[in-house]
Amino acid sequence: MQTDSEEKGDGMPAGGKPTVRSRRLGASLKRLRLNAHLDQEHAAEAVDCSTAKISRIESGSVSARVGDVRILLDLYGVEDVEERRRLEKLARDSNKRGWWMNFQAQYPALDRLGDFLSLETDATYIRAWQPVFIPGLLQTPDYTHALTKANPEVLSDEAAVELVKVRQGRRQAFEESGARFAAVIWEPALTGPMPHPAVHRDQLAHLLKMAEQPNVTLQVLPHSEWAAARVAPAFVALSYGKEASPEVIVQDTMANSVILEDHEDMAGYLHAYEALRSAALTPDRTLTFIRQLMSDITIENEEA
Repeated sequence: MQTDSEEKGDGMPAGGKPTVRSRRLGASLKRLRLNAHLDQEHAAEAVDCSTAKISRIESGSVSARVGDVRILLDLYGVEDVEERRRLEKLARDSNKRGWWMNFQAQYPALDRLGDFLSLETDATYIRAWQPVFIPGLLQTPDYTHALTKANPEVLSDEAAVELVKVRQGRRQAFEESGARFAAVIWEPALTGPMPHPAVHRDQLAHLLKMAEQPNVTLQVLPHSEWAAARVAPAFVALSYGKEASPEVIVQDTMANSVILEDHEDMAGYLHAYEALRSAALTPDRTLTFIRQLMSDITIENEEA
């Protein structure tokens, strides 16, 4: 068996610290190993390495090679083709440069959002609750630009333009992934003033267009359901693979995105989302509501 100094090909995650993908891969491999009632010594023997390396792989501090992942999945008796493909892709992409990195020069704060963008890009099912704004994946460029200009962290017009491009990059990555998306939006986020009636109308039209997609479900929570609206602040729940249960909850703060991965913590958010979904209008009634709201935004309003 190789010693730590002899082991070659250890993939140190970018920046010398665990990435979201390497942590997710490591956590999955650890769970599968425990389910197979095997210890780290068994895993180390299978891939001809030290138990220290297995420990580092499971913690995400090094990236596992695709070949090692295949050996471990065989050892753990994982036969599900989709699950194997998902974990092999995590190994392959664990140090992959994110598409958003091209925008960091103009807006360094993106570094703090990198983990969330990586999680969102890989997700197969995204659920969002938003009481104040249109969810990011559903925003038009003009709506995003208006929000960005009001953000005190955005100090230049160039940074604002770059952030709009990042938001559109998120939309493109989502559309290409084929992931499912469901959102509950509180009514004030749709009816509240926007910078210009044309921006408002275009944003609502875009929501209708997105809702026509078979993988997108929108529900409006009526203003009167104020009690339901207060069950939780805005959050995003992300799921991966075939499992519908979320593996990650993300909340935005003024300075960062808070990522929750503890199952006990996530349970409360999942319960909150189900309560919101139940109190909200059905998807069909939501579309009717948005169409009526659009009809109320008239040319006279725009010219006023």
